[in-house]
Amino acid sequence: MAQPLMPHATASWLVDNTALSFEQIAEFCGLHILEVQAIADDTAATKLTGRDPVRAHELTMEEIEKGQADPDYRLQMLKGPEQVRRTKGPRYTPVSKRQDKPDGIAWIIRNHPEISDGAIGKLIGTTRTTIAAIRDRTHWNIGNITPKDPVTLGLCSQRELDALVAKAAKAAGIEQVQDTRLEGDREALLEQLRAEREAAARAGEVGEEAAPRPLFEDPFKR
Repeated sequence: MAQPLMPHATASWLVDNTALSFEQIAEFCGLHILEVQAIADDTAATKLTGRDPVRAHELTMEEIEKGQADPDYRLQMLKGPEQVRRTKGPRYTPVSKRQDKPDGIAWIIRNHPEISDGAIGKLIGTTRTTIAAIRDRTHWNIGNITPKDPVTLGLCSQRELDALVAKAAKAAGIEQVQDTRLEGDREALLEQLRAEREAAARAGEVGEEAAPRPLFEDPFKR
């Protein structure tokens, strides 16, 4: 579902001017419910100026009234004009995956401390401030952050992560240890395949030699 252009500012306006539930606002703005709670409690890291989604033609008052009347109702955003996409700058991450970023950052910090904050920011698409807060355990949601592989979360590809790890290890003078745990299995599999091919070839030769000769042979056929 499409999201407002300025989700945090829109959430701030909806908290102050409507009776919508935090869950409805979080769903509409593509935020975590704890972020909406922080905005409502005025404990968010940045003081926000509310942005009216009605004036921005992203939401109608009728839609807001439907949501206020039914807490289970999910607000539908009006289709806005096509937005200009940036061709340069930090990586763009879909709204649905943004709440997973802290988990991915924590995983990289724990497993690859040699990677710089700047490199993590480019890979995940986040800010140095957020990375530093997670590293220092001062992040507002640190209690709910669980280190998870960013590839599994869909925040980057395995190739991008491997390239970054290799680059950081080289810059730090760290010798990368190659995983050889499967080498024995590979050799065993290759040996098995060779044996099967040889057995099939021998079976073919025996089959040709043992092929039955015709009962009557044309004496004139030479």
